[in-house]
Amino acid sequence: MSRSSMNRFVVLGGLIGGAFDISYAIIYSSLRGVAPERILQSVASGLLGKDAFTGGLPAAALGLFLHFFIAVVAAFVFYAASRKLAWLVQRPIAAGALFGAAMYGVMNFVVLPLSAIPFTRKYAPVGVISELAVHMFLFGCSIALCVRAGQRRSAAMA
Repeated sequence: MSRSSMNRFVVLGGLIGGAFDISYAIIYSSLRGVAPERILQSVASGLLGKDAFTGGLPAAALGLFLHFFIAVVAAFVFYAASRKLAWLVQRPIAAGALFGAAMYGVMNFVVLPLSAIPFTRKYAPVGVISELAVHMFLFGCSIALCVRAGQRRSAAMA
């Protein structure tokens, strides 16, 4: 399989994982009375600061783009690691769960504190547990399973 075919599997993994993650965030927040546009603006606030919340739909669109960009980059990080550590694709559920937990930690304790977000993140136990589970089993496992599928297809075509 060509490198571009493998890249498609990696991008697909990032898009699927990103879709699960942002869908969860929008549904969870909507149940608490927060509009989807506001969730996407909060993502954009990592880059724009408080101006994201007065930026309307363009800021929300930027937030959506940034969210999926980060998810796809994460998928490429997993793929690069899997080329050195074969067990990542041999055990995609365990590896995906570990990767998802690591991504949750990096995003919440490294990226967000270094970003321009104009608010302090609150970590309620129910939110942390559900967000961590989404990152582990929907985000991380989607990426790991897509990377494994791409590598298996590549091996079958060789």
